[in-house]
Amino acid sequence: MQSPEPSGGARPTSRDVARAAGVSQATVSLVLGEKWRGRVSERTAETVRLAAHGLGYRPNLAARNLRLGRTRTAMLVVPALTNEFFAHVHTGAALAAARHGFGVVLYPSPDGVGPARDPFASAQAALDGVIASSMAADALKALRGTDLPLVMLDSDPSDPGASAHLNLDVADGMRRVTDHLLELGHRRFLHLASAVPSWTFDVRAAALADALRGTELRTARSPLNVADAREAAHRALGAPGPRPTAVICDDDILAVGVLKVARRLGLRVPEDLSITGFDDLALATAVEPELTTVRLPAEEFGRRGMEALLAVLAGEPAPPVTLPVALVRRGSTGPAPAA
Repeated sequence: MQSPEPSGGARPTSRDVARAAGVSQATVSLVLGEKWRGRVSERTAETVRLAAHGLGYRPNLAARNLRLGRTRTAMLVVPALTNEFFAHVHTGAALAAARHGFGVVLYPSPDGVGPARDPFASAQAALDGVIASSMAADALKALRGTDLPLVMLDSDPSDPGASAHLNLDVADGMRRVTDHLLELGHRRFLHLASAVPSWTFDVRAAALADALRGTELRTARSPLNVADAREAAHRALGAPGPRPTAVICDDDILAVGVLKVARRLGLRVPEDLSITGFDDLALATAVEPELTTVRLPAEEFGRRGMEALLAVLAGEPAPPVTLPVALVRRGSTGPAPAA
């Protein structure tokens, strides 16, 4: 492969890449536009990529956008910018987008309930598509009124308004939690549930109720912050009657609130009270004891969501996908205390 330098220190062009790789400009366009499969061999595609990298070539996206009539920009709508889970979702989406010359705009809609405003004078003019993660069904009315492709993550798969759906197997996550606690001998449970009205939390609650049928199960609700979780857990654990021996939380943040209450009540974790979270945030290993929780593949979730949007934009099928989750056992759970 030749590797001539572009003359005069000018910005390298596709012609320079073609000359260096020993191929035509059309082949360079196919390879760097990710349209080479079935037309160009893998070996030739790799030769072109290496030549482009060696020359420091970057496609002229402005010119390409004018030709395609696209902005090459997607928007990721999330309930909050402060939640680590959504930061990982954005990372995965942005990495997948960058490989195809796309950018990702991150936009918060408070609590996932909305309504999410159209952040532009016209989202349809400014964007190629939208990915929405963990949003309530009616939170995206402003964006549903456009012709923009919409990929929904962690949402009701029966919703007909989306171009594609990707979900996490949160029901299986809850079943894994309950199986673990039942094996440890627990029979009195408290579910500290998220107060956010959302499909994903409804699914968790339904799976939990089904798995714990025949046991004692109470439910308390809290917004997704430590202070409110602490208050809700304090009321629930201090209520009349036998105290629960295990608290199952919809989120690691809620579980940290329960840990704080346990200490204030003089309860040892896990000897007197077992506590589980959900998400496996960094917070789960920053507390003592570390949280037993459900690990969600957030970065892969974002990547697969962006890939689904790209497939829709290319006119290709994007079938529903459910990603597996995993139970991570740590020190916050143990055998049920003797009656």
